[in-house]
Amino acid sequence: MSIAVIADIVGSRLLDDRSRTQARIEAAMSEVDRELPVAVSPMRATFADEFQAVFDDLDDALAWLLLLQLALPDEASLRFGLGIGAVGPVDSASTGISDGPGWWRAREAIEQVHGMQDRAVPRARTRIVGGDEEDVAMADRIRFANAYALVRDELVGAMSERARRLVYGRCLGRTQGALAKDEGVTQSAVSQLLASSGAPAVIAGYTALRERAR
Repeated sequence: MSIAVIADIVGSRLLDDRSRTQARIEAAMSEVDRELPVAVSPMRATFADEFQAVFDDLDDALAWLLLLQLALPDEASLRFGLGIGAVGPVDSASTGISDGPGWWRAREAIEQVHGMQDRAVPRARTRIVGGDEEDVAMADRIRFANAYALVRDELVGAMSERARRLVYGRCLGRTQGALAKDEGVTQSAVSQLLASSGAPAVIAGYTALRERAR
């Protein structure tokens, strides 16, 4: 099973400095790759405002994407469509072309999350689509993961950039004391910001996703 991921920049046409934002997004992706090197094909820019990646495991993909959401600056927000299915190279004079059901479903997923944003869930950022061939266990796993992603996106989307940095650090095991030193604030201030932003649930969710890798 492959997990194909398509990401695009929310509101890319409205950015003040598109090139600067692109550079900051790609820097965040490189940082997350160093901290959590689980992608089979690391996320890279493809064309226009899109990026693509491939993972072998849904939990790995969700954990990696959470870290990326936390690492992004305020000016940048990404949508993620995850497609469950086979992907593979296409014979072509051009290099690096991949196709298959995983990519078709990832495209469908990103269209779904775009529609959700436009309607009742403006902070929705992540959607997963599987195929008709999925067994009951996998279909249930996708359904539960989509429910989890909606709540996670809502919490992360409401956080300040500082809160996201702190949650990112805590997900990677850094202490509140070390984070407070980096931010130039007291440990008490870090603790209060984490508690008020819903961080404990996000961190616990990340830990649950990574349990299988331990």
